[in-house]
Amino acid sequence: MPRLSEVISALDDLWPAERAESWDAVGTVVGDPDQEVTRVLFAVDPVQETVDEAVKLGADLLVTHHPLYLRGTTTVAASTFKGRVVHTLIKNDIALHVAHTNADTAEPGVSDALAGALGLRVVRPLVPDPSDPEGRRGLGRVCELDAPLTVREFAARAAERLPATAQGVRVAGDPDAPVRTVAVSGGSGDSLFDHVRAAGVDAFLTADLRHHPASEFMADRAHGPLALLDAAHWATEWPWCELAAAQLDEISDRHGWDLRVHVSRTVTDPWTAHAASSRAHPSPTATLPGSAARAPLDSESSGAPN
Repeated sequence: MPRLSEVISALDDLWPAERAESWDAVGTVVGDPDQEVTRVLFAVDPVQETVDEAVKLGADLLVTHHPLYLRGTTTVAASTFKGRVVHTLIKNDIALHVAHTNADTAEPGVSDALAGALGLRVVRPLVPDPSDPEGRRGLGRVCELDAPLTVREFAARAAERLPATAQGVRVAGDPDAPVRTVAVSGGSGDSLFDHVRAAGVDAFLTADLRHHPASEFMADRAHGPLALLDAAHWATEWPWCELAAAQLDEISDRHGWDLRVHVSRTVTDPWTAHAASSRAHPSPTATLPGSAARAPLDSESSGAPN
């Protein structure tokens, strides 16, 4: 069995820490470099639910996309929820490793996995990494559909293929407008609006779109009509867990490690319910089929809201 240091070295080759944003906190948070690793769990969030899942699974390593401590701390007391996470990990000899913005810009990375889940063909990065001479790394992806869809149809596809959340997929723009090219970015994406305009795409799918940036973006018609699709943050990043697990599986096979690699199917999106607006008053909002949520991730899922 490999030691933790060997597995982390392989993960660092996939997502070098130096490619993370300066404000980010990536790398190993908890773990003894000399401990043996036999089972690994990938998840989006390092929260108590996924840590408890790692304990139940018998995992030696939990790899998450989101950092546990992004802004530092002065305590890991078990009376705090993050401190309780640390205590649970250490008591059960489970290491925690984080790949965040260094996984966002990787090739393949978070947005490649999102594009794959949506059945899109990646053309190029939305924001190329200037340090990559091949022009393949970077933030977000510009993609093409195999055949045109309407905004309504593409939103329904996203709601069907992304993991179920209470939010589903929100849309801004003409539901009947054609979509041939799409920009995608896993996680919060309204800081990329200028790049989306410059890309000349028909739609942009991301998460965490705020009122004012989205309103101003839709009001600016200088670049023609462009639809916005706003999915749940967790749902747009979860496909990366499957991609990352497959990458580690391949590394394990190549090195003869025989690791058992798993993907958490615990829904850690913070929103747990959705109440539709009342129809007692006139509303211009179009109803998009399947936009509320999709079925659970698979028939074996447990605890995942529909």
